[in-house]
Amino acid sequence: MANSVGFHESSELLPDATKDMHRALTSLQEELEATDWYRQRADVCTDADLKEILLHNMREEIEHAAMILEWLRRRSPDFDRNLRTYLFTKEPITLIEKKDGPKS
Repeated sequence: MANSVGFHESSELLPDATKDMHRALTSLQEELEATDWYRQRADVCTDADLKEILLHNMREEIEHAAMILEWLRRRSPDFDRNLRTYLFTKEPITLIEKKDGPKS
C-alpha cells in the first residue's frame, strides 16, 4: 500500500495537483481497506448489535470511497474515460475491452 505521508519523488519537485492526486489515491486505498476490515469483523461478530454497528461503519467507508472516486473522475480524464467505459454496464467486464479495444 502507498505511504499515506510520503511521496516516491521529492515533494518539492511535485506540482500541487500531483500531491493532491496522491492524497486522494492514498485516501481511497485507506477507505477500501477499512471497508474490508469492517466486513471481516462483522462476519465473525457474535453480538447482533455490534454486527449492525460494524456494517453501518462499513457502509460509511464505502460512501467515503465513492466520494473520493468521483473527485478522481472529475479531475483526471483517464479516470473519467475508464469509469465511463466500465461502470454500470451489464455485459461481462472483460468483453468491454475486447469489443472496444484498450483505451490509452
